[in-house]
Amino acid sequence: MVKNQTTLTFYGGVNEIGGNKILLQDRDTRVFFDFGMSFTAKKQFYSPPYLSPRNEKSLQELGILPNIGGIYKFDPEPQNLDAVFLSHGHLDHSAYLSFIKREIPVYCGETTQTILRTLSSIRHTDLEFNVADIAFNVFRTGTQIQIDNLTVEPIHVDHSVPGAYGFLIHTSNGTIAYTGDFRDHGAKPEMTQEFVEKAAESKPMAIVTEATNMTGATVSNEVEVEAKLDKITKQVDGIVLAEFGYSDIDRLNTFYQIAKKHQRCLAVSLKQAYLLDALRNDVHLKVPALDDDGLLIFRKSKKRYDKWEQGLLERFDGQNKVLDVFEVSKQQCKVVLAVSFYDFEELISLKPTAGSCYVLSASEPFNEEMEIDYGRLVNWLSHYGLPQYHVHVSGHMMPLQLKSALKTVDAKRIFPVHTENAELFAGFMRGLKSQITVTEKNKEYTL
Repeated sequence: MVKNQTTLTFYGGVNEIGGNKILLQDRDTRVFFDFGMSFTAKKQFYSPPYLSPRNEKSLQELGILPNIGGIYKFDPEPQNLDAVFLSHGHLDHSAYLSFIKREIPVYCGETTQTILRTLSSIRHTDLEFNVADIAFNVFRTGTQIQIDNLTVEPIHVDHSVPGAYGFLIHTSNGTIAYTGDFRDHGAKPEMTQEFVEKAAESKPMAIVTEATNMTGATVSNEVEVEAKLDKITKQVDGIVLAEFGYSDIDRLNTFYQIAKKHQRCLAVSLKQAYLLDALRNDVHLKVPALDDDGLLIFRKSKKRYDKWEQGLLERFDGQNKVLDVFEVSKQQCKVVLAVSFYDFEELISLKPTAGSCYVLSASEPFNEEMEIDYGRLVNWLSHYGLPQYHVHVSGHMMPLQLKSALKTVDAKRIFPVHTENAELFAGFMRGLKSQITVTEKNKEYTL
């Protein structure tokens, strides 16, 4: 019997940053919005690589992977899900697609497809990230996707990864808005504004919103970040070590422009170069070409290179484009080197000269894609006399701006996700007309 009701169930993103897994049911239609890896839940039990999950049963036993019948490829039960929609390509929103039955349609933006396919081709296949055989259905703003009696309308938003979307989901009982991860202080705030305006026009019965920055909020934007990086780079005598998200194209473009301004080259890893090359095919993105004089490729010291790495190395063989650590060491004052904390072993051969510095320029590095062991980071920096600058702009909306956006949307109900401070959020938003519901994991909410 078909039930004429619409419900939301939150299987992730509750009391945590990321891990979003939101099930929307409308009559007999069941659709997930995001299906990400929960870094918070995982680190309660595991410490990769020495202690890692052995199989999907381990993940389900510990509550890291929701125990839902009929949606996983390892589950013999008949298919019990109509579609999955991804808001963007960060792993805390997308990685656990690895477990979804391959006959279930997966929808995402074109750029997200590029990022996930590129990651699949360069990462060694593992239990928790294996999406190479997924046939993605891609969309852009303006597309409307019909899933039985649901109409899903993706609308672009600004975030710290390109190709991020929010959604308006038109159900049999009214519209639900889902923000995904968004901000209004990045390089393209007009995209987020468009989402907010269209959400308000739809007069939603509910909005599911990220609420990441309820504590530690900062007032900054990409223009200010560029000015600060400019000032720092101007004064550095040695090498500038820059850590930022490999898929944060806004930040990469900022470092690229600053490096050129100060007669330096930006040297990126083979992994980042491979992703940039793939994203060059997206006409909507501004991405420097690998053969640009202002861009170098940094080859880490290793005995064996994967096939995709060998392809890049052969492509630029003899062009003075690819440098190893010893070649970078000889021209430190001419380089901004993009590094990860996990590349710090290279510092032993690099031997940073006096007057060098390290710039951490990542959004929420301790909670999402780039979790860092801060104590060990400081030990490395202290050993080489490298001061640390933290210059970044968050990938997430700030509290006052979030309240303003939610006031404009004026949904009947608000469900906060992607936050460790839902109670604080509820207290801060209590002046709005909307009913605030502090979400509980695995609980079904009828709209």
